[in-house]
Amino acid sequence: MLNERVVYLNGEYRSWDEANVHIMSHSFGRGSAIFEVIGFHETPAGPAVFRLDEYVTRFRKSASLLEMEPPLTTGELHEAVLETIRRNGLKSGVIKMMGFYPEIVFSILPSRKRFQVAILVLDPAEDLGETTQTDERGVTAFVSRWRRLDPQTVPIEAKVAANYMNGIVARTEARNLGFDYAILLDTQGCLAEGGTESLFLVREGRLLTPSLGTILNSITRKTLLTVAETMGIGTFAGRLDPGALNEAEEIFFSGTVNKLLPVRQVGERILEEVPGPVTRRLSERMAAITSGRDAQFQGWLFPA
Repeated sequence: MLNERVVYLNGEYRSWDEANVHIMSHSFGRGSAIFEVIGFHETPAGPAVFRLDEYVTRFRKSASLLEMEPPLTTGELHEAVLETIRRNGLKSGVIKMMGFYPEIVFSILPSRKRFQVAILVLDPAEDLGETTQTDERGVTAFVSRWRRLDPQTVPIEAKVAANYMNGIVARTEARNLGFDYAILLDTQGCLAEGGTESLFLVREGRLLTPSLGTILNSITRKTLLTVAETMGIGTFAGRLDPGALNEAEEIFFSGTVNKLLPVRQVGERILEEVPGPVTRRLSERMAAITSGRDAQFQGWLFPA
């Protein structure tokens, strides 16, 4: 089905097969592409993008952190995303928005600061044969030997391709040891996040998550903290010792595709009730919000 998809590329809408960049481009060779992965969902009014404004703002923040100059305004990025969805005719799926240097460069630095934008829309199951892990039994995880990138080494809040090698090596280690996911500590030994996911724990009915500073400023993470507070669920964002994994009654990951992904096992510890009551409540509320059935958060949906 990919050959039927339409891609926004540098101001034009092209067929999937025509949306190409040279293999010697700077962003391919040096990992300098920035990106966002955004969900859009079927609602009674048609497809709607979840928190598009937040994702575009973070995309532009990534560019700023790396001193990249965007070719489009915020409004133009919004419209390009929505128009790409319309042209592909999908009711739900994922959007990948990329900013990259297409020039053929051997040097470590790009030849100019202004980048190009590509926007792709697809259904991972239909187009790639990939299924999301939504098994209510939950997934397994362990604490990786790899540490989360330190904020004094690179701008960790930038969603840039090169930074994601950190999560790749951790997830590879997890797979090799028979686990589904990895949990990374920061360089000070506190809980950070998953390879590409935010981490949440529930203890005594309270939602706990590592604080910003050594983790990505996840939009789904921020969303869950806001939603939890409106539901009367206490929240805490701060430094968490790895021992908290042994004290938590519930553990889950969160991200754009899997809003909540319950964890049934961490290392040798097997949790008793998966998903737990707080995880289940939040999951049901998020499903209502993204499908347009929750009036309180209608403003988070951007109709295509």
